[in-house]
Amino acid sequence: TDLRQTEMASKDEPVGGVKLAKVETVLGRTGNTGAVTQVRVKFLDDPSRAIVRNVKGPVREGDVLALLEWEREARRLR
Repeated sequence: TDLRQTEMASKDEPVGGVKLAKVETVLGRTGNTGAVTQVRVKFLDDPSRAIVRNVKGPVREGDVLALLEWEREARRLR
């Protein structure tokens, strides 16, 4: 029942410490083998706020990420 309530929650509201953010731009690849992509994301609940995050796995502009930790920002690529 708790699981059903979590699944039925609004897509714009944080559920259990999760914030949703939409990928605005893909900045580039990073990491030793290029397995990590650096992206700029905008929060769905506060569109004026944007941060840079590192994402492992396939990602493209327009994707929505569920961020478990949203205070920390990734360092920029050099």
